[in-house]
Amino acid sequence: MISAAVLTTCGQAPVIEQRPAPVPARGELLVDVVAVPITPLDLLCASGVSYFGTPSTPYVPGVQGVGRLADGSPVWFATAAGMRPGDGSMASVVAVPAADVVRLPIDVRLNWHLISALGLSAVAAHGALHRAGGLAEGEQVVVLGAGGVVGQAAVQLAKLGGARRVVAVARSERSLARAAELGADATVRLTPDGFEERLRAATDGPADLVVDPIFGAPAAAALRVLRPDGRLVNLGSSAGPTAPIDSATLRGGSLQVIGYTNNALPVEVRAAVLTEIAEHAAAGRLTVDHESVPFADVTSAWERQAADQGKGRIVLVLP
Repeated sequence: MISAAVLTTCGQAPVIEQRPAPVPARGELLVDVVAVPITPLDLLCASGVSYFGTPSTPYVPGVQGVGRLADGSPVWFATAAGMRPGDGSMASVVAVPAADVVRLPIDVRLNWHLISALGLSAVAAHGALHRAGGLAEGEQVVVLGAGGVVGQAAVQLAKLGGARRVVAVARSERSLARAAELGADATVRLTPDGFEERLRAATDGPADLVVDPIFGAPAAAALRVLRPDGRLVNLGSSAGPTAPIDSATLRGGSLQVIGYTNNALPVEVRAAVLTEIAEHAAAGRLTVDHESVPFADVTSAWERQAADQGKGRIVLVLP
């Protein structure tokens, strides 16, 4: 028998149950799970009102995790839990299609919890930076939502990718201070009054790229500080599902507004990006705020993460 976090009712937290150990089907690998993050995607799918539809319950949530194969190799893995029928990563042992398993550098075992916290959020940050031709050496990047996991990763990955200047935008002074610690060259508090003017003052001339996990009015304001042919890459909508973007701004600057989702990423590209992220983390070049919690406390941890999305990542740690 194995321990698994089982969600029986959409909108409620999962609870620990004992279940028979999984039997791998053809093309699947067994993974002994070490750590699993509770991500916004997990919460969205489990809400029952996501664009993926209502998941069949009961099911084991968890769209990603880290663990070991039978030979001890460290791996990151993905599941489609909540998006398609089947169980996810929140169990002590899982069966995963081999294509969704990424072998990691051996030294990441010292950083299990951090690798888990980074995971697909760091992949999304990397993908946003490299959409539409990719980040060029010497570009200036604005990161909206810099207090969240995606935003924290984007600040660091932009610097690692050769950005000459990174401007971080967040709602709290604490988040702004943290962004500065992580390498942001300037910070801007996201408040309604005078935001665009303060953002413009913080940039050293027009920005080249906006990484936007929040959308809404902040995205519309950020568009207006872009250079001609500048680009905004959107990968979330925590500040609002729509944005008051005007045609004159778009046309006048020949601006690009581009959507990004990890779901469109080929598995081989995802594997290469995850390997790069793991190497940065193992070398101390990349981190995000996270909290490690015993797997047995999944119910309370899930509720806390749902109440405080965007303020760091809770990672469930298995014995």
